[in-house]
Amino acid sequence: MMLTSPVSAIERIFGVPERPNLKPRWNIAPTQEIPVIRKDKDRRRLALPRWGLVPSWAEDPSIGARMINARAESAAEKPAFREAFRLRRCLVPVDGFYEWAEVDGRKQGRIIRRRDRALFALAGLWESWRGPKGGPELDPPLETPPLETATVLTTSANAALSVLHDRMPVILDEGDWAAWFDPETPLSDLATLLRPAPDDLLDLTPVGPRVNSVRNDDPGCLDPPPEPVRKPADDQFSLF
Repeated sequence: MMLTSPVSAIERIFGVPERPNLKPRWNIAPTQEIPVIRKDKDRRRLALPRWGLVPSWAEDPSIGARMINARAESAAEKPAFREAFRLRRCLVPVDGFYEWAEVDGRKQGRIIRRRDRALFALAGLWESWRGPKGGPELDPPLETPPLETATVLTTSANAALSVLHDRMPVILDEGDWAAWFDPETPLSDLATLLRPAPDDLLDLTPVGPRVNSVRNDDPGCLDPPPEPVRKPADDQFSLF
């Protein structure tokens, strides 16, 4: 995922009071921190959980690496996500996200952004993990903060993205954010929010191989792919 908008834009669009020192990110990878917007009583707050949800009942937090996404169609029933779906819904602000396809036997990324290049919000869930259940109680108890983690909900890909993958992140319209945060919103109403984005909302731009490595997190991740080496036609003579 990519989030390069200034913090002032996040504050203004999402209505959060925090002004953290968020640096631009061009290549946010699973198990790294991701900014999310969540509801705390009557106020929206910006938090930085780890990407990859660890259920509260998990014995080992490494399970989070397999929980970076949750299917919107079943998250409300799946044991790993159902409590977070009911109580801890959030927004994941992004400027874009990546998807890959094979081109000439190589993996090539696409950056997927709004056509107007505006900041947008993915539907997410967050969770708090305080350690394995059933372990011995310590006296005094350890004063360690809980591990906060998050996942991104996915749905069927729209026509524009289906050329790359059969799934896509759920993009929530701004008019739906209040209902998404509201714990009183019926599940049947939430299901109507978790739909594919309109076909004309996004565009796909090929990018070079730099984005394929999580070590790279700079504007070069958006560089175009190198031009393919073209062989001369059989009837084309060489000057050298």
